Amino acid sequence: MSKKRVLILIPARFASTRFPGKPLVSILGKSMIQRVFENCSISHHQDFLFETYVVTDDEKIENHVKTFSSNVVRVDDDVSSGTLRIHLAFKRFFSELAYDLVINVQGDEPLLKRSELTALAQFHLSSTFDIGTLVKKHQNFDSSFLDSNKVKVVMNENSGAVFYFSRAGIPYKRGASTDADNDNNDYWFLHIGVYSYNPKALLLFANATESRLENLEKLEQLRALEIGLSIGAFPITSQIFGVDVPEDVKKVETALLSTNKEI
Repeated sequence: MSKKRVLILIPARFASTRFPGKPLVSILGKSMIQRVFENCSISHHQDFLFETYVVTDDEKIENHVKTFSSNVVRVDDDVSSGTLRIHLAFKRFFSELAYDLVINVQGDEPLLKRSELTALAQFHLSSTFDIGTLVKKHQNFDSSFLDSNKVKVVMNENSGAVFYFSRAGIPYKRGASTDADNDNNDYWFLHIGVYSYNPKALLLFANATESRLENLEKLEQLRALEIGLSIGAFPITSQIFGVDVPEDVKKVETALLSTNKEI
């Protein structure tokens, strides 16, 4: 049986309201974009052929990536999201090749593991979902549950089918006020910003106009749900969080050192 072809695209912009130049920030002596790229570079797998590229609109990032890999493409268009940028990259540079999946990995997820990407690909290709993504279970309804920067997911835990994403605290736990109210049956799912698209779904998403709920919550994945695309979520258990602001760099460094990951 021939191997499935998976294209991993990592959008990396220099401009950022909260953290300009974020992809080039040093994390234990190595740039964040290099860490993400290396984590996504899967050279051998029994079921898949993986190819990984950085997609950027910035010359500094392009030149930096070329110091460790030739796998970088430029998309300078002014687009509103990373997904639209990878769609343009796919259309211009990769659409003539027969890929089974296109995976969008945010360039600010330096703790993401190769094993989690292969698990996502296996989950997606064994399902009928148009789009696959990752989530992580959180047991406590603490301050992070109410943090609007942390996107929550409501889903069918048996099939993985996603019902909704929100910056609000969902599902709402009636009567909960302290951590003492928690028990083993109370938990919520944090969304991890990794998306696996079949190429047709990526095209449908990119050609659709911005939806009402997407604009309201500022979450592009809601556009997919509103136009009828199905999203399936695969749960992971490892420690993972993105770099949103400069203060997060130290947290990532601590996590890398504490888990004895290659630094």
